[in-house]
Amino acid sequence: MSYSKELRIASLAVQRATILTQKVFHEKVKGTLSKDDKSPVTIGDFGAQALIIQAIKYNFPEDEVVGEEEASTLREKPDLTQQIWELVQGAKLGIDGKESEVENELGGPLKGPDQMLDAIDAGNSAGGSKGRFWALDPIDGTKGFLRGGQYAVCLALIVDGEVKVGVLGCPNLPIDDKAPLSADVSDAGAKKHQRGVLFSAVYGQGATSQPLGTDDLLPHQSIQMKSPPIREATFCESVEAGHSSHGDQATIAEKLGITKPSVRMDSQAKYGSVARGAGDLYLRLPVSATYVEKIWDHAAGCLIVTEAGGIVTDAEGNNVDFGQGRTLAKNKGIVAAPKSLHEEVIGVVKSVLSAK
Repeated sequence: MSYSKELRIASLAVQRATILTQKVFHEKVKGTLSKDDKSPVTIGDFGAQALIIQAIKYNFPEDEVVGEEEASTLREKPDLTQQIWELVQGAKLGIDGKESEVENELGGPLKGPDQMLDAIDAGNSAGGSKGRFWALDPIDGTKGFLRGGQYAVCLALIVDGEVKVGVLGCPNLPIDDKAPLSADVSDAGAKKHQRGVLFSAVYGQGATSQPLGTDDLLPHQSIQMKSPPIREATFCESVEAGHSSHGDQATIAEKLGITKPSVRMDSQAKYGSVARGAGDLYLRLPVSATYVEKIWDHAAGCLIVTEAGGIVTDAEGNNVDFGQGRTLAKNKGIVAAPKSLHEEVIGVVKSVLSAK
């Protein structure tokens, strides 16, 4: 199956959602790090989820969605609902305020706040190993989003437990696939580059990148992982120590002979960066025995890296299993690397983790 329609709708839906998230950042953030239910990231999460699920349900009404948000709190807070509704109304594909015809492909505008809330609540699928469902993270990388760093709008189609389509919208990554890897857009090197990139992949068909636009999809190009000597590799890791064990990852890098400092960035932007060769390895090692990853944090990125010529497994070298429901219940940690390096990296990862 080509999944051409799924890829197009997912790409357009993610692109439209990034318009909303960027507007939220510029209009609502203003330096706040508030985490209460009126925080900018909450408004952006709900709005982006509504827009994306609407597009999926319009085109694929039988498909389910595993989404991160649900609307029960919004139904009790009409003021917050109204804020989100106003943003959703304004998030349209088009140029110079003129709505694009491609909006019709996504189902046109939502009819009102009630339809918006229903769309948010449609992200309640339990997932599993049978049938079709989409895994959605409307804003992956909360703190990166709030500080103007890296975040991603993430969407993946999973069929019978296997990821078939993956799309990442990364508004703050450089468009240029050859741009040096930078942890934050505030870095001097990042300022030299135009930003906003859409990564996508279809199972068995390779991975691509293209500039994020505001209308129809822009031309894309194939991306491929690099395979440098292990000592020259650049590895990415999460900013938050609560998400990934920085100490173990530093030890692994040392044992591999890697001397470059790690690049820490939020969100699945790490997967996109590794897939296009800006980075080489992505390590996300477990911080506790009880921590369980969510499928929406990895599905799109895993496929994009794999289709760009990499291998993604857990820390034991097992395949990542997206058929266990809403979480990666059978996996601990993530290791993404070029095919030529993955076996060596996994060997060192196992050695370091078993010594604890």
